Amino acid sequence: MNVSVIRSMVLASVTGIIILLDQLTKQQIMQTMRLHESIPVIPNLFSLTYIRNPGAAFGLLAGSSNAFRMVFFGLTSIFALGLLGTILLRMPEEDWMGRISVAGILGGAIGNLIDRLRFGEVIDFLDVYVEHYHWPAFNVADSAITVGVIILIIHFAFEKRTDPPAAETSSVP
Repeated sequence: MNVSVIRSMVLASVTGIIILLDQLTKQQIMQTMRLHESIPVIPNLFSLTYIRNPGAAFGLLAGSSNAFRMVFFGLTSIFALGLLGTILLRMPEEDWMGRISVAGILGGAIGNLIDRLRFGEVIDFLDVYVEHYHWPAFNVADSAITVGVIILIIHFAFEKRTDPPAAETSSVP
């Protein structure tokens, strides 16, 4: 087996593991908790709280009609998955950190898309807060997307360029 095939299998595994972990944790929450039930894990800091989010991140568009949300999230999901796939395919094979990050983002996007297709909303259950100030609840897919984006930003910010910018290579006097 060549290195390219092994790398592709690792990327597919990262994406698949995130999807599997996301769906298994959501299934566990749905089977063991009632909607809006909250179980403190670390008092005044972290709870497991079963919530269904019909909107986007942070509940955006939650008040919109079901039809609008389905069309909007369907189109944006198709666009996002296409964009992530294109980015992944166009990244140099040597850019391992970038490719792993995109694979994680892709896994998270697919995990939340599965929820939207199955339930018309996303299952959230990780509730971080300080006293009465809550961060919006999230899930494993959201975490993978966030971590992937942060790593990708840091990676690109500190990436060493080997090719000079196009303007410097010009031979125009």
